[in-house]
Amino acid sequence: MEVQHKGHDGGQTETMNILLTGGAGYIGSHTCVILLEHGHHVIVLDNLCNSKAASLKRVQKITGKNILFYQKDLRNKSEVNEILKNHSIDAVIHFAGLKSVAESVDQPLRYYQNNIDGTLVLCEAMQANGVKNMVFSSSATVYGNPSTVPIKENAPVGPFNPYGRSKLFIEEILTDLYLSDKSWNIALLRYFNPVGAHPGGLIGEDPSDLPNNLMPYISQVAVGKLPQLQIYGDDYETPDGTGVRDYIHVMDLAEGHLNALEKLASDPGLVTYNLGTGKGYSVLEMVTAFEKASGKQIPYKIVGRRPGDIPTCYADPSFAEKELGWMARRGIDEVCADAWQWQYMNPKGYV
Repeated sequence: MEVQHKGHDGGQTETMNILLTGGAGYIGSHTCVILLEHGHHVIVLDNLCNSKAASLKRVQKITGKNILFYQKDLRNKSEVNEILKNHSIDAVIHFAGLKSVAESVDQPLRYYQNNIDGTLVLCEAMQANGVKNMVFSSSATVYGNPSTVPIKENAPVGPFNPYGRSKLFIEEILTDLYLSDKSWNIALLRYFNPVGAHPGGLIGEDPSDLPNNLMPYISQVAVGKLPQLQIYGDDYETPDGTGVRDYIHVMDLAEGHLNALEKLASDPGLVTYNLGTGKGYSVLEMVTAFEKASGKQIPYKIVGRRPGDIPTCYADPSFAEKELGWMARRGIDEVCADAWQWQYMNPKGYV
């Protein structure tokens, strides 16, 4: 069934069948909401190794729309092939992957095996089924320690942890794939630091173990699940000594995927975009903003730097604004309010 809906520019874009690998995860679930709200059909493939099926049930509750969900591993070629064959997929958004910088330093082989093998299987299955539109979930970690900020897409790349290298290797694999067959359209989206939650408080970030990322860590301290925040290093060359990052609201990020899909419809070939706000906040600034949003005090302790962390990282998002008509619209107060709403309503996450 082909249904028409208004595109972001007011034009008509057709309903698509979109496969989301890792679609039950934090960014994937919020992107499901945006896609469903814009009339697309969503098929999710996720092995739930670091996500929960409950997120998709809640997406259906938010949108009143159905999601087709396959609990499968992306590295199983026959099952991925079957899904692509059976659903006339128009485009794939490839989120699936292990994502902890610190864990990747301890378990590099697991990260390379999972992230790269999964992508190879997916690309082969897409090729076999004539599906040649992909949005890839890359990361600002591919830039390593940037020599200048804000970071443009043509900045040198040089990740120095296995997680970031796995993302860069995948970018290179997708580049080679495009060069071998120019009928592919691939958008590489380099995310900065996704934070916040859907404003209704039904879906948000729910790490399985101790949080690797700042915002869920702060949230869990605020709700009493963790005793105090650990701040990794206060001796960086930044205004207050703590690391500075570009924190982008997950709903802004999700909307960026919709714009990227609409861009692929114009046959752009291989394109790369930074998705960030263009502004950096330090860890201590985020703590203060969260205290204001939640009315809770966040006790913290300064500990040593983490391996693989860098002092400052924030985007120049002007290319995405020019090419995709996209920009981050939600500020730090909204980020903290939505993150707190999610955590307050779900003190134990999806459990």
